[in-house]
Amino acid sequence: MPDATAICKMPSFKDFNHPPEMVLIPQGTFLMGGIAEDKFVSAVELPQHEVVFEKPFSLAKTPVTRRQWIGLMGSLPTGELGGLNPDCPVTHVTFPEVMAYLRELNITFGQDYRLPSESEWEYACRAGSSSVFSNANQIDVSDANFLYNEHGLQVGIGQRTPVGHYPANSHGILDLLGNVCEWTADVWHPNFQNAPCDGSAWIYGGKTACRAIRGGAWDHLPRVLRASWRDWAPEQARWDNLGFRVALTH
Repeated sequence: MPDATAICKMPSFKDFNHPPEMVLIPQGTFLMGGIAEDKFVSAVELPQHEVVFEKPFSLAKTPVTRRQWIGLMGSLPTGELGGLNPDCPVTHVTFPEVMAYLRELNITFGQDYRLPSESEWEYACRAGSSSVFSNANQIDVSDANFLYNEHGLQVGIGQRTPVGHYPANSHGILDLLGNVCEWTADVWHPNFQNAPCDGSAWIYGGKTACRAIRGGAWDHLPRVLRASWRDWAPEQARWDNLGFRVALTH
């Protein structure tokens, strides 16, 4: 595993020659939302509902890293301090800044990279499972980066870790749970009543200028790393535990 505290040289200018490593997510059907066996399910994760993906899509293997961000955008986001391993996920990125990154990425590689929808994110996270976490009903500090156990005791390392520091899920995707929360394309809605059932982003109605976030982060409890956990952030949020990963339509 990579050293969580190792410091590598960061590029100081635009130098981005490699597209994101993507993982193909097959077409299929799943039940989105909280499961009955999960004691931490809340109203925002209900009702559980079927989502059908008629076509495959791709999701980035990792969140966008500091190295990837600075290589494309030229400098770190406001509030993102130097000295941290460049292969840690980038944070302190607002939703508009994410959109700007995606525009640059698409210009560079002639693709149509975008944020995943909430349903795409959860479908890829579950990877065919119906458990509380990606593939089990329990999670340990050897599985993901989180700070406290459910008794409030600090068990984690208390900082971001380089991508790939923890095992991938069954699709081979890294850091979906823990390390950093992730922006999605969806406008925040307080439950899944009338949510899209085709895997598309829910971008109408909802809470103005607020987007759904997923995954849980390095400073959270395990209950926030559940596959169905969801919350929201203002589009101008610049948080030290919130990053993103990209998706691609086929």
